[in-house]
Amino acid sequence: MPATSLRKPKICVLSYHGLSALVHHVIPEFEQRADISVMEVAYHDALDLGREIKRRRQYDVIVTAGRNAALLRSALSFPVVSIKITGYDLLEALTKARAVSDHIGVVIYREKIRELEAIKDLLQVRVTQRTYESIEDGRACFQALHDQGLKVVVGSSRVVELANACGISGILVYSEDSVRQAFEEALQLAELAVLEAARYENLNTIVRCLHEAVLTVDSHHRITAINPLMERLLGTQAGSLLGRDLCEVDPGLSLENVLMDGETEVDSVVQYEGKSYVMTKSAIRELNVITGAILVLYDAQAIQRADVTVRSRRKSKGLQARYHFQQIVGISPALKQARAVAERCAKSQSTVLITGASGTGKELFAQAIHNASSRSNGPFVALNCAAFPESLLESELFGYEDGTFTGARKGGKPGLFESAHTGTLFLDEIGDMPTPLQTRLLRVLQEREVVRLGGLQPIPVDVRVIAATHCQLIERIREGKFRADLFYRLNILRLSLPALQERPEDIGPLALHLLQQSLRRQGCSLPVNQVLDPMLPVLLKYDWPGNVRELENIMERLAAYLASFEPGAEIDYEGFLLEAPELQGVGQQSEPTAAFALLANAPKLDTATVLNALERARGNKQLAADILGVSRTTLWRKLRDLQSAYPEASGA
Repeated sequence: MPATSLRKPKICVLSYHGLSALVHHVIPEFEQRADISVMEVAYHDALDLGREIKRRRQYDVIVTAGRNAALLRSALSFPVVSIKITGYDLLEALTKARAVSDHIGVVIYREKIRELEAIKDLLQVRVTQRTYESIEDGRACFQALHDQGLKVVVGSSRVVELANACGISGILVYSEDSVRQAFEEALQLAELAVLEAARYENLNTIVRCLHEAVLTVDSHHRITAINPLMERLLGTQAGSLLGRDLCEVDPGLSLENVLMDGETEVDSVVQYEGKSYVMTKSAIRELNVITGAILVLYDAQAIQRADVTVRSRRKSKGLQARYHFQQIVGISPALKQARAVAERCAKSQSTVLITGASGTGKELFAQAIHNASSRSNGPFVALNCAAFPESLLESELFGYEDGTFTGARKGGKPGLFESAHTGTLFLDEIGDMPTPLQTRLLRVLQEREVVRLGGLQPIPVDVRVIAATHCQLIERIREGKFRADLFYRLNILRLSLPALQERPEDIGPLALHLLQQSLRRQGCSLPVNQVLDPMLPVLLKYDWPGNVRELENIMERLAAYLASFEPGAEIDYEGFLLEAPELQGVGQQSEPTAAFALLANAPKLDTATVLNALERARGNKQLAADILGVSRTTLWRKLRDLQSAYPEASGA
């Protein structure tokens, strides 16, 4: 920092009136280099005034003399310069005193002047030297000197004052040169203090921009920088904290250990204003020397929010639910009932157990529940418990620490419970989970915390579990393959999904929806209703052991087959049935197959047949479609064609 940008040093002189005249005489010589103030102070007020100067930090250095200097240096962690007695000062004072008497008293605070014996011989005077510790000592000393008949005493301002009070002449021992020397020494300290203050001001500017509560101390454990949040937590203004020992402010925040060993301390927790803060302490080094330390308090809730943000970003890597309730296709009473139960589950935070045969849409319902819940912004993590060996399944679920086993990822790995924090963990095929892992899973569900493999520290997790199984868990409990206590922990909310053969009303709408999606992926523009209608009799007669998953498979296969036909071309459905052998077993016929028979016997929708069906159904088009064995869409299209060809039929 350029010197021109630094302020002038500020020096405060604490003096008695005897010394003040010398000080004021010397000050003009230093006015260009420093701002110097003089304060007349009584002996008993010096320490209080020194403490106030330190607290308010109005000055960089205190200059004083005699006992005041010793007192302030011992009591304050603040720069104090003493106006020292030089040999020339003493010689000049003794010369002045000799004019009064050849027996001179020299009274000094605490320690005698060793060089005095040589000087007194030069001046051919008799010198009696005394020391004092307190004002009472001083008064007793002067009374004794008075009783000995001494007429003159040499000493400090306080000594001169006490001598005069006892009727003894007092000669001030200090000179202008001793004041100049003290000012030069004070200037050196003050200029360093100004440079340090400028550095701390820059540090304060940086610290004040931080969102955490921060303070720094110097190597003497004095606060050098603090930001507004830390001020608020400590309940004190920065002006009253800077320069104070941190232990005086709050011993619980002490940085003394860090200053001694330089080790960073992390993760201790403190409480302020009813909130938890994570505290870190680190050393500040300059040229590899510890010159201070920094303390940071992190808002624990802010850390949790950041943790949630980081975790939720993992959704972009696949930890998200794609399906919603409106994407569940079907009109059957059984499906409507299942959807209503699932929507109620979405409003709760309790664990859900979804049961149903394979392919009935257990994960689809689990995703829909998650997306309709208050956890929809959190991750959705799915795991098939039957797809992993026991050892791998354990590490996937609970994670592991660094070095837990050969091949473990450096730094360890969080498990799926941690990945699903604030979201939903879907455990498919829970009935196939190994028994030892069932015990660990039960503990996580009960305690809401997970311990990684090879670790000791429990990690709190906020996860909702949705489990699914195609097994009869009660039977597995009887067989000793599933824990009863885990079953009751999972079976809080129960959702049972019907098989596709139990809801035949949904086969047509589902097939239409799935075929439309598959044709779109194939880039095929054939009309979905038209190409599906001839297949509906076969689809409706099939019992669908693979449920919706099997129907989706067949529709994708049909879409791939249809993509080879141009719009308007006649479609060979019997050729498709040769590629779908599972459908050829419909009706348990062998020659010709039931599927071919259904296609061959599909109703021909001539005008008379359609009108007859409408008459029998008394105008109910759904019932008429059922009588004809076609979908309602096909019937509507046929009626539209009839209206165009025979306008008189429009009233049918």
